[in-house]
Amino acid sequence: MERDVRLLPKAHLHLHFTGSMRPTTLLELADKYGVRLPEALTGGEPPELRATDERGWFRFQRLYDIARSCLREPEDIQRLVRETAMEDVADGSGWLEIQVDPTSYAPLLGGLIPAIEIILDAVDSASRETGLGIRVVIAANRMKHPLDARTLARLAVRYADRGVIGFGLSNDERRGMARDFDRAFAIAREGGLLAAPHGGELSGPASVRDCLDDLEASRIGHGVRAAEDPRLLSRLAERGVTCEVCPASNVALGVYEKPADVPLRTLFDAGVPMALGADDPLLFGSRLAAQYDLVRRHHAFTDEELAELARQSVRGSAAPADVRADLLSGIEDWLAPTPESP
Repeated sequence: MERDVRLLPKAHLHLHFTGSMRPTTLLELADKYGVRLPEALTGGEPPELRATDERGWFRFQRLYDIARSCLREPEDIQRLVRETAMEDVADGSGWLEIQVDPTSYAPLLGGLIPAIEIILDAVDSASRETGLGIRVVIAANRMKHPLDARTLARLAVRYADRGVIGFGLSNDERRGMARDFDRAFAIAREGGLLAAPHGGELSGPASVRDCLDDLEASRIGHGVRAAEDPRLLSRLAERGVTCEVCPASNVALGVYEKPADVPLRTLFDAGVPMALGADDPLLFGSRLAAQYDLVRRHHAFTDEELAELARQSVRGSAAPADVRADLLSGIEDWLAPTPESP
């Protein structure tokens, strides 16, 4: 009998802020503020998406921006983080690192610093309420000027004692060069933050190499396209760089045609650490436990292998030693044989 993946303790390292929202919450907030949502966000099913071309990426970004426009007051931010934490706990997550570009929320929340503080207050409150350890990765937008990224990096370091543990780089990786953001990442690393840029999803292996060489990444957001380069796989494995793999979103965005095409087994067998993530459940329709179920169903991962994925997610996290120990112990308990029923 298969073990329930929702009961498998794990860490969640790749989840975007607005994209973590419950669809029902989006509908209620849109009604509250009189925002007219496109049918793609009201149909009850994940929208049809494909971001491998310019038009598809623009549509994906437009839907995300519309959803974000419904987050206008501190209470909306608090609700989003609280509900996200509750969803993660239900899926077996014992540690969440949520990614946010605060510049996107600043216009509606009184400015950049107020936005960061509102988000961090919401994280602290949700963590205390649900018992879930939550930290924040502040991400720069590669579509904006690298000087903006440096400003964000300095602010991220400034709030390291308030729950910021990492610095990322998101949006369309086909735009802009990773090296343009090297100074921002140097600021973040020098301030003790982990470097976790996106790479190797919409672009190929060169995108992952750039993250390693130019940004000295300790984690890679996605990274699945590294599977196309055996030497790069060996490098990731040797350096212990965790790839935050989001299989459902890879398929939803058209990077791979079907779940079985996502090269999870290739990365796993090469020894590349992975942390499964839900990316943007609002748009892709599945949360954390569903990623583990996908790996079981479409890649024939055994329970022992699923447990190893969970271990890798914990090891790749910024969780403190006691949290890691508890989660790793819980993983072993999940694997332990159950007594035979009489």
